[in-house]
Amino acid sequence: MQYKILIVEDEEFIRTGLQECLEMEDYLVVVAGDGEEALQKADDFMPNLVLLDVMMPKKNGFDVCRILRKKYPGLVIIMLTAKGEEASKVTGLNIGADDYITKPFSTLELLARVNAFFRKLNVQANASAFTGEIADFRGIKLDFKKYEASKNGQPLDLNAREFQILHLFCKRCGEVISREDLIQLIDSSSTSRTIDNYIVKLRQKIEDDPENPRLILSIRGMGYKLDA
Repeated sequence: MQYKILIVEDEEFIRTGLQECLEMEDYLVVVAGDGEEALQKADDFMPNLVLLDVMMPKKNGFDVCRILRKKYPGLVIIMLTAKGEEASKVTGLNIGADDYITKPFSTLELLARVNAFFRKLNVQANASAFTGEIADFRGIKLDFKKYEASKNGQPLDLNAREFQILHLFCKRCGEVISREDLIQLIDSSSTSRTIDNYIVKLRQKIEDDPENPRLILSIRGMGYKLDA
C-alpha cells in the first residue's frame, strides 16, 4: 500500500522541501498553504497522515486539527510547532494531534516519526484483517464458517477452493506464500500453473482491476501475498 501524506505549511521552501523528501520515500504527497486549503485537500485526497503547521493564514493549525480529528478519527496528525512553544504542543495533543515535531527539525527525524506511524498502521491493519473465522479488509468481507463473501456490500460467488486459498492468505496476511504451500493446501498433485490459474480467477472476482492487482500481489520467484 502506498500511503498518502498531506503537508500543511505556509512557508513555501519548507513545504517544497518536505514534499521532495517524502516523495523520495515513495509516499504520495499533496500540499496546502493555508488552513482552508488544507481542509479541502483533506476531503479530496483522503490522506493517511497530515503534517500540520500551527501558525497559518485563514485558519490556524489548531482549528484544522479539531475539524480533521472529528471527521477522520483514524487520521494521523503530526503538528509542526516552533521551538519553545510548549503551550502549543500541549494544546495540539489535547485536541487530537498524535505527535508533534519542533522547528527547526532534521528531515531524518521527521522521516523516522512518519515511518514509525506507518509501521504501526501496518501492524494494526494486518492484525484486524483476520479475526477467527471472519475477515474484513478493503471492502471485502469473508465468513469462512458460513462460506459467505461480499465486496462493497455485493455478494461474491466464490467456490470452496477459493475460500480455502483466501483463508490461508488471511491467516498469513502480509506474508509471502509460496506456490508449494498452496499446492499442499489444494492438492499435492497440482502444478504451479494450476495455482496461477486459481489466482487469476480469484483476482477476477475480488480485485477492482484484475490486470493491476492491489490485493493479491505476485512476488517474483517466490509466490503471492495478501496486502490487506
